[in-house]
Amino acid sequence: MSFPAIQEQLDIITGNVVEVISVNELEQKLQASQKTNQPLKIKLGADPSRPDLHLGHSVVLRKLREFQDLGHQAILIIGDFTAMIGDPSGKSKTRPQLSAGEARENGKSYFEQASKILDPEKTTICYNSDWLGTMGFSDVVRLASHYTVARMLERDDFERRYRAQESISIHEFLYPLAQGMDSVHLKNDVELGGTDQKFNLLVGRDLQREYGITPQVCITMPLLVGTGGGEKMSKSLGNAICFNDSPADMYGKALSIPDTLIETYTKLLLPQGEAALNNILSQINENPRAAKRSLARGIVASYYSPEEAEGAESHFDQLFVHKKAPDNIELFKLDQQSISVIDLLVTLGAAASKSEARRMIQQKSVVVDERKIEEITENLELGEEPKTVRAGKRKFFKVALKKHF
Repeated sequence: MSFPAIQEQLDIITGNVVEVISVNELEQKLQASQKTNQPLKIKLGADPSRPDLHLGHSVVLRKLREFQDLGHQAILIIGDFTAMIGDPSGKSKTRPQLSAGEARENGKSYFEQASKILDPEKTTICYNSDWLGTMGFSDVVRLASHYTVARMLERDDFERRYRAQESISIHEFLYPLAQGMDSVHLKNDVELGGTDQKFNLLVGRDLQREYGITPQVCITMPLLVGTGGGEKMSKSLGNAICFNDSPADMYGKALSIPDTLIETYTKLLLPQGEAALNNILSQINENPRAAKRSLARGIVASYYSPEEAEGAESHFDQLFVHKKAPDNIELFKLDQQSISVIDLLVTLGAAASKSEARRMIQQKSVVVDERKIEEITENLELGEEPKTVRAGKRKFFKVALKKHF
């Protein structure tokens, strides 16, 4: 196998990272790899507690893909065993624990979605229950003997909770030890993670040393800020662009980011050459709207195709620039001639519950045939002609009386 020159690899690997511990060790590992013609083993741990991936996850996945493209071995660890402990990173209270079945099922979904970025044929996928699940109590005691409580309390979130006299369960101390044991088992050369994973990555490095293994290099990546700005991207906060969003939703959400995030999103999310990157960056000051549209097209093209990105942009322009309803709206045929708008929104799937439907009407985000619905008690009368219903900014439906169709 032929690897690129060492400096070329270093330039790619250290691009957009927050920290490398340490660059000198990374260079030494790359030199040994080139000398022996053996790829480095690059580990990324995946928490399957939330199976829906968003662009925040893509930041570290793209770094793993860069290692793949340089000829190194990508190892994706599905933490099905550690998910049963619950990662306390950045949390003020214990995370809910998953069952083994839930963790495995979520892990499969994680890999399928991650394959939109990684080369699945060149990705080794492992489940850490295969080795952690076989450890007996005496093994766990020996593992725990390699780390002190004082070192554990150096972790920021543990220290905050300890000072605030909030409870810390003993099993939470086992999470970083279990994740570190993954590195001991795999003998990997490098581990990737977000900045919130730095402590866990360093524990893996320490445990490898304790077990007589050359310590891994730790590389941390920035946490992506969500579409609203301020807080990191999270589906629960409603500021996420998800891998499985439709092209239209992905495009529309990308356009909603503040101008201050255009450069960060462009650098972290777009797998493109220097010329294309500089083209967007050069537009930010002169024409931020054009830069943001280029960014949005690039994001959609990364997960779908350039053609679907163009289609998503046309769809957006039709709705929000030309103020026209889309052409291909699904027709729902209903049996009843009269239905309350609240029940209609739930039936169409535009609202998850009646209370959500009420909120949508109160926020004046429900429109029927260009007329805003303002009364939560209003009924809709269906006749021979279909009616167009818009719920929110992007959800369109046509409804009609079944007997006429």
